[in-house]
Amino acid sequence: MWSKFKKNLYGFLFISPWLIGFIAFTLGPFLSSIWLSFTRWDVITPPSFVGVANYRSLLQEDPLFWKSLGITLKYAAVFVPVGIVAGVALALLLNSNIRGIAVYRTILFLPSIVPAVATSVVFVWLLNPQLGLVNSLLHRVGVTGPAWLTDPNWALWSLVFMGLWGVGGSMVIYLAGLKDIPVHLYEAATIDGAGPWHRMRKITLPMLSPVIFFNLIMGVIGAFQTFTQAFIMTNGGPEDSTTFYALYLFNRAWRYMDMGYASAMAWILFVVVVGITALLFRLQRRWVHYGG
Repeated sequence: MWSKFKKNLYGFLFISPWLIGFIAFTLGPFLSSIWLSFTRWDVITPPSFVGVANYRSLLQEDPLFWKSLGITLKYAAVFVPVGIVAGVALALLLNSNIRGIAVYRTILFLPSIVPAVATSVVFVWLLNPQLGLVNSLLHRVGVTGPAWLTDPNWALWSLVFMGLWGVGGSMVIYLAGLKDIPVHLYEAATIDGAGPWHRMRKITLPMLSPVIFFNLIMGVIGAFQTFTQAFIMTNGGPEDSTTFYALYLFNRAWRYMDMGYASAMAWILFVVVVGITALLFRLQRRWVHYGG
């Protein structure tokens, strides 16, 4: 009994730096934000308890809360599926043994490791209505490009377009999943007369479905945390058309110094993300196929 306790004690001592950091910087703020969501706190003065006033204000009196949530949902509903299709398509194209394939894979993966701030600054120039490269190329083929980031009808879709720039990160995961599919399944299907389309529909996609599901979950969670692109490129404009939920939360916390209100927003976001994730886990039984 004593030897078992001693072994466990040594284990906890070795991981104690991580445990201390987790409790101090993750678990502590996580739990304290529950209390703060029921208070009014401007950082300078002590928090004052206001009950559910923050939640009532958010749900009944704050139109920008609903607008920011709607913008984030719209972004997630478009960007996540398009990102999955683009990632799978690129992985299928790069899942071959042609000469120089490693170079192509590296080129397509590199944008995903460029810092988001640097990418955002570059795309501000690329999407400039007058001097941007995108509109210049469109002009060469006789198309008048839109105002992109300064047009409320195009600003959100510009950020979706920019987000696809980093699809190479998920492409690598799909490529690893493709390499894990047994070759004998394709050989048996070919002998039975199945063409490329049927092999992809009946073998590739079902066997790749766990990887697709993983990227779906991570993509949804990431979409609800979208902040950097909107903060750098549009700051929520024009006309609040790119005020994502995370950006609005940041503004309430650090621009208006309303920490209690921001904490309530954070917990609503937590509930929304957990609810959507739980729904996706429930639906995955119908289309995700595991090897076992």
